Amino acid sequence: MPQSDGFITDVTGIKVGHFTDSRRPTGCTVVLCEQGAVTGVDVRGSGPGTRETDLLDPVNHVEHAHAILLSGGSAFGLDAAGGVMRYLEERGIGYVTPFARVPIVPAAILFDLRMGDSRIRPDAESGYRACLAAQAGPVAEGSVGAGAGATIGKLQPGLPMKGGIGTASLRIGSDVVVAALVAVNCVGNVIDPKTGQTIAGSRSPKGKGFVDVMEWSRGGIPAESSNTTIGVIATNVAFNKAHLKKIAQMGHDGMARTINPVHTPWDGDTLFAMSTGGSQTQADVGRIGSLAAEVVSQAILRAVMRATSIADFPEFPSFNELSRRD
Repeated sequence: MPQSDGFITDVTGIKVGHFTDSRRPTGCTVVLCEQGAVTGVDVRGSGPGTRETDLLDPVNHVEHAHAILLSGGSAFGLDAAGGVMRYLEERGIGYVTPFARVPIVPAAILFDLRMGDSRIRPDAESGYRACLAAQAGPVAEGSVGAGAGATIGKLQPGLPMKGGIGTASLRIGSDVVVAALVAVNCVGNVIDPKTGQTIAGSRSPKGKGFVDVMEWSRGGIPAESSNTTIGVIATNVAFNKAHLKKIAQMGHDGMARTINPVHTPWDGDTLFAMSTGGSQTQADVGRIGSLAAEVVSQAILRAVMRATSIADFPEFPSFNELSRRD
């Protein structure tokens, strides 16, 4: 099996930029593909906050997106997409009409309003600044951008932890790349699929360890409703929108391997899938979808393991902080 490392920017033509608000833990992340990328989406959570996802339905007209926005701030954070549109319009990038070029910027948000002053959330200026910061090459991970205010493990009566944003990529053969970028703000626990061990999530109020998900399920205890894991899959293999919707669907298997429970009524779990079409290699949808699930899983683990604790919010320790305590 190829090594699961690297970044979503390993797909040529993809840039990533973060904006992290210094006033409280929140922010947004933009995945730019200025030449346009065929894009699909699959929404599995029952509490989504999204923009332009209907446009990505295979029966609808527009094929290419020019950026994907991932944002904190709950539904307020969708405002940040306006700044991404402004950035692209200034550079003459967008869907061509007789009257203007219209940038296509689908978006998804996560709920992080519990962290600090909820009146502070990403806006159009935040999205614009994320675009200004966008670049190819290494991508900052952990408690930045859309992952700045992310938290995980909100199964009561457990104690939550700090979430974040992570990325991973796989190279197959000489030129095929499949990659993902995921902001993890889940209600459930995070599991390492290789060992089956819970590595982060709802900490047991009795001491070390985590809330047992099956015990929680049998107990009829509610979960907190401030959640959602959102992300972007990217590949350089050429596909149409129907293919990419299937790849996004299969990518959710990576969430299911790594987060338990997932796709709940309290989550808005959403994955986009983008194809830049730069590879000359032909690959079938099932193969790339399987690899997409793997990189989504790896990106989730990296998001949690690279998150950092925030001094003003000691009730949300990070994976690294707890590891040092142990």
